Amino acid sequence: MHMSPSHEQWIIPFAIQIIPAGLLFIGALWIKESPRWLFLKGRRVQAMQNLTWIRQLDETDIYITEEVAAIDQALEEQIATVGIGFWKPFKAVAASKAIIYRLFLGCMLFFWQNGSGINAINYYSPTIFTSIGVSSSAVGWMTGIFGVIKAVMTFVWLLFLVDQLGRRNLLLGGAITGSICMWVIGAYICAVRPEDNPTDKLNGGGIAAIFFFYLWTAVYTPTWNGTPWVINSEFFDPNIRSLAQAATTASNWLFNFLVSRFTKQMFATMHYGVYFFFAALSFLAFFFAFFLIPETSGIPLEAIDRLFEIKPIWKAHSKLKAQLKEDEEQFRFEIKEGIFGKDAEEPGQAHVENPSPVLAPGQERDATEA
Repeated sequence: MHMSPSHEQWIIPFAIQIIPAGLLFIGALWIKESPRWLFLKGRRVQAMQNLTWIRQLDETDIYITEEVAAIDQALEEQIATVGIGFWKPFKAVAASKAIIYRLFLGCMLFFWQNGSGINAINYYSPTIFTSIGVSSSAVGWMTGIFGVIKAVMTFVWLLFLVDQLGRRNLLLGGAITGSICMWVIGAYICAVRPEDNPTDKLNGGGIAAIFFFYLWTAVYTPTWNGTPWVINSEFFDPNIRSLAQAATTASNWLFNFLVSRFTKQMFATMHYGVYFFFAALSFLAFFFAFFLIPETSGIPLEAIDRLFEIKPIWKAHSKLKAQLKEDEEQFRFEIKEGIFGKDAEEPGQAHVENPSPVLAPGQERDATEA
């Protein structure tokens, strides 16, 4: 629908955006506080209530016992090493090359995310559809379909893909598929030059280009759109997690600004080369994810440091899961024998325990929970 220039042109879109913001505010009133934060603040009764509610288990269940033991150990380590206070995490990060490297990886995930071209498309989708050869009267509808596909695929990602396929696999598949789509779109514009040869009707090549544009949207949304946020929430142990999340989020908005700031100039000077540029970055993102990003699904926050100590990185997840299973079996043995917390090792050995709770059948646990 075409609307004549008026005051309502910006009022109506602005008002529509208030609806999801209002729903978020109302829903936030019922969000339970993180058990880890409550344990840190010494509010153990409320922490146990929230934890049992999240897990849907009784307080005496072995899984709850394991998780509380892991959280307590992590908090004791935080107090002994990092310390409590606003500036303590900054000092801890500055003193650790491993954490700085992980921060670099987290920030680079957002570099590759924006390098896929998503924000160029978000902000300049009418320009992009025009460059493909879509008539001005149909640009609004085509842009609307783009938004609908993003919304639908976001729900698919949230409800199914992110846990079923894993974070790493989504990044790898999204990078390759997204790159192919951008190469195809760029090749069509390079060969046909629809801006210089406008027509009243799209030809077969134009329809194919639009198909690959929507395919790119359907693939990008459940892969590089939200997955870097999930990975960054799982990359850092609770000691410096808040600071790391703030830093990586800031990097996202920096790259977002740079892409959106120069996209118009890029289209003016590079034309179809813009698509080749984003295609190349998506292709490189595949190798970045393959060689440097481990799978984080199902790894407790307290064990995330161990994940980065295992090489090669593409085998780290399976190896750590096996180690955590052994830790769990040892933990349960000590609980059964009544020796948990005692010095059951030989003289000179310290009892180092990092139990990873295994969930009851039918339950799923992510490091972002609790």
